[in-house]
Amino acid sequence: MAEIRVEAIDAYRHRIRRDVAAGMRTDVVVYAIAALMRQIRQDQSLIQAMNVATLPGIVGPSLAMPDIHQGYGFPIGGVAALDAEHGVVSPGGVGFDINCGVRLVRTNLHEADVRPRLKELIDQIFRDVPCGVGSSGRVNLKPGELDEVLLRGARWMVDHGYGDQDDAEFAEAGGALEEARPSQVSPRARERGNPQLGTLGSGNHFLEVQWVESVHDVAAARTMGLEEGQVVVLIHSGSRGLGHQVCTDYVALMNQVMPKYKITLPDRQLACAPARSAEGQAYLGAMAAAANFAWANRQAILHFLRGAFRRVMGGEARLELIYDVCHNIAKRESYQVDGRKREVLVHRKGATRAFPPGHREMPAAYRTVGQPVFVPGSMGTASWVLAGQQGAIQETFGSVCHGAGRLMSRTAVRKGKDARQEQRKLEAEGILVRSETRDGILEELPEAYKNVDEVIEVVHGAGLARKVARLRPMAVVKG
Repeated sequence: MAEIRVEAIDAYRHRIRRDVAAGMRTDVVVYAIAALMRQIRQDQSLIQAMNVATLPGIVGPSLAMPDIHQGYGFPIGGVAALDAEHGVVSPGGVGFDINCGVRLVRTNLHEADVRPRLKELIDQIFRDVPCGVGSSGRVNLKPGELDEVLLRGARWMVDHGYGDQDDAEFAEAGGALEEARPSQVSPRARERGNPQLGTLGSGNHFLEVQWVESVHDVAAARTMGLEEGQVVVLIHSGSRGLGHQVCTDYVALMNQVMPKYKITLPDRQLACAPARSAEGQAYLGAMAAAANFAWANRQAILHFLRGAFRRVMGGEARLELIYDVCHNIAKRESYQVDGRKREVLVHRKGATRAFPPGHREMPAAYRTVGQPVFVPGSMGTASWVLAGQQGAIQETFGSVCHGAGRLMSRTAVRKGKDARQEQRKLEAEGILVRSETRDGILEELPEAYKNVDEVIEVVHGAGLARKVARLRPMAVVKG
């Protein structure tokens, strides 16, 4: 992709100017160091970021986080703000796993407490939290209750005995978007999602028992209840089959109606409609309902995780939610753009919200340090806890990366590998892995991903978020 002219702004920022390709309405800004830029050029993600720059109503640049890689329409690791009144909404800018996200849970245990019983613990978690493509959960909804879940998200789960009373408070948006319209969720999406509450799913979803290897910001770590040697758990899952079907339904609908709105795009995977149109509003209502389902799903997983810990580690084991943040969403937010306040729909596709200290849209407990941000690496390396900074508000519509970013395709990383041998390698490093399938291990091997520490250096160095703590894996459940 040498033909794409990319100019360095500084060590952490690069620009593709809008005059590079016909139809671009704005620049592309890429957050990366030189080593990451070489990797990013290996797939079509920069072209996809340029295509995003052609969307009607885009405000500010098309943004690429350091974990950017090729996705459906939008690159994964892409951020775009579209004018809320005069711009479009694109399901591809959210993705098929609506409100895929992560929640970090702290425990009152230390690594030395858990290591002797780690195998027993991960086996119990593997039994209690179903995973895999078609897995069914242990939450049995009565007729009519799915609509309540789609409206109330994590709060519905807590009110029905699946969690502690303050769990929903420590989730983005309180664990539910008010704009949800269950009536816009198709019967097929409901059918797919109804049995899946409390399940991880497959692909890159996981549940990982970790320990705090190092603390980089003592005050922020203390505020989040973290200390070195402590055991924590990172949960990564989304809206399962329900969210996938919502995206499928509305990509098809918007491809049908784009001619009506005289919208032409360089990639049909960017299918969109005006945000204020009937189709745009229907999608946003269905997307919010699917997002609420995802928050409910992660809440159910936490409930069953707590039970597994208590069965193995004893009744005194405590698990407390630090925060839950999504990384596939479109949300209406306000920003200063070119000197004036703008209402925009921020599409975050594989990108995490990262609000700074003092921001009103986060729990009061974190307003002195900034919003907790969780960036998983891979099951053999490390994950990071960050805190949002003012730079994210000024430059990236309050957004940062969501992971290390895939470097190799699932097919490529599987080639010539034996799952049992790879599992033994991880066990030799002190990392136990449980997976429903052989591919669940092979597709997510550490070499499939970029270096998470390099990714974190970019967002830290660029002033978007600051380092709080580095986490290392002890045991992993994969789909």
